[in-house]
Formats: sequence, C-alpha cells, structure tokens
Amino acid sequence: MSGQGLAQIVFYCLVLIALGYPLGIFMARAYSRERLDPIERCFLRLLGRGSGDEQDWKAYAKTVLIFSVAFSAVLYAIQRIQGHLFLNPDHLKGVAPHIAVNTTASFITNTNWQFYGGEYTMSYLTQMAGLAVQNFVSAAVGMAVLIAVVRGIARRSSDKLGNFWRDLYRSLVYILLPLSIVLAVLLISQGVPQTFHGHATATTLQGASQTIARGPVASQIAIKQLGTNGGGFYNSNSAVPFENPNGFTNFLEMLSILLIPAAQVFMFGKLVLARRHALMVFISMFVVFALGVAVNLPAEQHGSAVLRQSGVNLTQGSGQSGGNMADKEVRFGQANTAVWTVATSDASNGSVNGGFDAQTPAGGAVPLVNLFLGEVIFGGVGSGLYGMFFYILIAVFVAGLMVGRTPEWLGKKIEAREMKIAAVGALFVPTMVLTLTAISISTHSGLASIYNSGVHGFTETLYAYDSQSNNNGSAFAGFGATSFSAEMGTIALILGRFVPAIAALALGGALARKKIVPASAGTFRTDGPTFVVLLVGVIALTAGLMIFPALTLGPIVEGLMH
Repeated sequence: MSGQGLAQIVFYCLVLIALGYPLGIFMARAYSRERLDPIERCFLRLLGRGSGDEQDWKAYAKTVLIFSVAFSAVLYAIQRIQGHLFLNPDHLKGVAPHIAVNTTASFITNTNWQFYGGEYTMSYLTQMAGLAVQNFVSAAVGMAVLIAVVRGIARRSSDKLGNFWRDLYRSLVYILLPLSIVLAVLLISQGVPQTFHGHATATTLQGASQTIARGPVASQIAIKQLGTNGGGFYNSNSAVPFENPNGFTNFLEMLSILLIPAAQVFMFGKLVLARRHALMVFISMFVVFALGVAVNLPAEQHGSAVLRQSGVNLTQGSGQSGGNMADKEVRFGQANTAVWTVATSDASNGSVNGGFDAQTPAGGAVPLVNLFLGEVIFGGVGSGLYGMFFYILIAVFVAGLMVGRTPEWLGKKIEAREMKIAAVGALFVPTMVLTLTAISISTHSGLASIYNSGVHGFTETLYAYDSQSNNNGSAFAGFGATSFSAEMGTIALILGRFVPAIAALALGGALARKKIVPASAGTFRTDGPTFVVLLVGVIALTAGLMIFPALTLGPIVEGLMH
C-alpha cells in the first residue's frame, strides 16, 4: 500500500467520524422533539383523525406494510405505462412485466438491484417520480423502523413505539431532503448532469456518431448514496464519469454511503442515555470495516497468478497504483476502489465505482462476506443498526451464560421471547440466501441465469441472492435476468427486507414493556473493549460459519485453482 493510499483511507475515516457524530446528535433531537412544525401538523391532518397517535409494534408494522404495498402499486404502474407518459424524450417503451415486478420490489425495499440498464430502460419520469421517490421513501421507512425500536429500548413499562407517520415525515424533511439538496448541488457544480433534454449526439474524431445518455442524474445520485439505495442512473453506476466525474465527487459519494448509518449509532447512544455503549458498537463496526479494507486492498494490489504469468505489469509506480487494475478506476486508484467496495457492502448501498466480478478471489470474497453478515456493519439507513441489535442480544446472552446470570442489556432482562426474536432476525436472511442459491444452481431454470461456468459462476449466483436478500443491490455480473431469476429475486427482496424489520419492531415492543433493572456486580458491562471483542466474535461465528462452506465452493476454490 502506498503512503498516498493510506492517507486517503485515514482521511476518509476521520471525516466520517467528524461529521457522523454531530449529525447523530441532530437526528436524536429531531426525532425526540415534542412540538410539531406547521407542515407536519398539516401532513397529519390530511391523513385523518388519529393518524398522529402513538402505535404499538403491531400497528406500526401494519402501517409500514400497507404503506409499502401502496407505493409498490404506483411504482409498478409508472414503469409499465411509461411509454405513454411525459418526460420521455427518448421514447422508451414500457418495462417488461418480470423486470417491472423485480424493480418495484427492489426499490420499495431499499435494495436497488437492477436487472436493467437505467439509461436505456427507464424514462426521466420513471427515474424521478418512480425510482428517486422510492430512494427517499424506502430509506425513510428504514429510519422510522429504527427510531421506533430505539424508543422501545429506551422506554419502560409501555407498549407504544411512537407514530410511523411522524417518524417518516421527520426522516424525510429534517434529514434526507436537506442532505440530498446539498449533495446534489455539489455534484452539479462538478459536472454531474441535471437536465430534461434527451440523449446528446456527438461526433468522434474518426467521424462516427456517438449517443451520450444524460438526464436528471445529480438529484438521483445524491439520494442513492445518502439513502444507502445504490441504484445508478447509468448501467455502470458510479464508474461512469457522468455519475462520478472526479476525485472530489468520488470522496463525497463514498462519504455519503456511510454518513447516516454511522450517525445513527451516535443517535442511538444519546436517545438511550448510553453513549459509551454506543461508542463500543461503533468501534465494533469500524473494526470489521477496517478488516475488510485490510483484506481487499492487499489482495487486489498483489493481483493473481494468472495476471503475473500473463506478463501484465503489476508494479506500483507514479503512473499506476499497481496490482489488479481490471475493472478498476484509473482515475482513483486501488485505495479508493477498495474503500468503496467495503463501504458499499458494509452498508445496504450497492453502488460501485469498479467491477466486483474482476476482483481476485480473496478481494471478491470481502463484499460477499460483508453482505452475508446481514449488513450490520454500519448497514443501511435504519436497517443496519436494528440488525445489529439482534447480534448484540446474542452477545449479551452468551455473556450471561458465561457468568451464570440472566442476560441484561441496558438495564433490561433478556429472556426467551427476546432471544427467539433475535435468532429469527439474525439467521433468517442467511438461511434464505443459501436456500435460494441451492435452488438456483440445482435447477435448469436457475442455471439459465448463470453465464460463467464452474466455481466463478457459483460465486456470482451466491452473490446475487446474497445481495438481494440483504437489500444491497450490487452484483458480480455474469448473472442474467430471466423470469425465474427475477421471480426468485423478488422473493428474496421482499422477505429480506420485511422479516427482519418486523422482527426488530417485535423486539422493540417486547423491550418497551420491561422495567429497568439496576446493574449489579454480576452484570456484564457493554461499554468496554471486552464487549467489542465479544460482539465481533459473535457476528463472525453466527454468520461467518454459515457462509464458510459456501466460500469453499466459490472464492476459496477459485483462489486455490489460480
């Protein structure tokens, strides 16, 4: 690793922490304020009497599901009839049914898995009124679920978790919209397109004609990163210079991926009055993030035996960052691609500035494992932290077994009901990933989606269902869109989003009813380094052991073969 690359990584981490902490404090104040602003009051009145009343976890979950279904219908309709609607200067036809269904499920669930190329499939209206709106709304739903769960942890002897509509409004108006406006303006200033004109036609030096896709790009890129959505306006995502023109935009977009997820950890600490505990949770996340970069970057800089034997120059020098530069951004170098790869797979973002499919086996295994951990290492806006709560309860339960006491977390006893919920929340998605992958590689319909043969084809398939089930959206490429893969992916998208969300709300409801138990000499402390070690170990053992057999069939075998 060069000194410049290391300095870039350290600077990124310092800025993330420096901005994440004050944003987290602001978010805590925004969600906890009692007074309604005038627009918020009008919004609740439009929804009808009782819409602002507090809800228990079942009512909250029901509202989340109904809200998501309603927006699903709207988004699907826009895609299907876009050929007859306005803001379609390139006269694109309606989206095919199986692609429209999968895309609807993808954007409703904050996944943004794309079985299509955005610039030649979706009209400007679909991009803006359909996909970009869902980038805001699906992110706000995840944030609302998180704040409801946090209230449940903070409250005592109550069955209420707050109100979904108020939490949704505050997530959108106080956090997502202001940040997105600032980021979009910065991106426009750096040359990211924001126009309603159709595709431009240019003449090359050889006299040929070239079509250049453009449109309302900057507004969608801003929320795709801040909302950990990841769906690009262009097919090649943030590797396209129109989405990501230079080093400054690359840094801004990379920072935006983890900004809100990191801030939410500090928000949690302030709201539950346990800042030291929240700091330990943040350190645990940061340790796994750092481990990912420490594996991915050296693996890519070292390259592979195939590259070395082919005579490719892998030497780091003033003209290149060295190593495996296949599908890497020569503008940004290995360090920025490594940080982006780890950040986007630690969060449920899925945007990329380089190709995962061309990474070395060891380098490509990093995002695969990050996804399989449940994307709790920072994770998506909202979903990452409430996913981490499941692992925290398992860690506390293990600690309770070791000291022979009933497990406690933040003053509340953890009993059988909470552990059952935590087990479902932590294990459901990894189990589904392995099941869907097994079905895909063992049926004729599933095999039709796999373009590459052998172990690499297996890795691509495993990653596809890993990405969709964990609401990430990135892909290894080489996995095509068929009716079967779109339908299987839709199942993964929906269950991967809503089963953990409902489990998290159920956990919040169970904890809200409990009274605070005073700490004693036998209480396991969750505000020290021992807890960090235990939590990281639990995450590695719980999800890591489940994916290890699959890794031996994919990246590990591929690495040994080369």
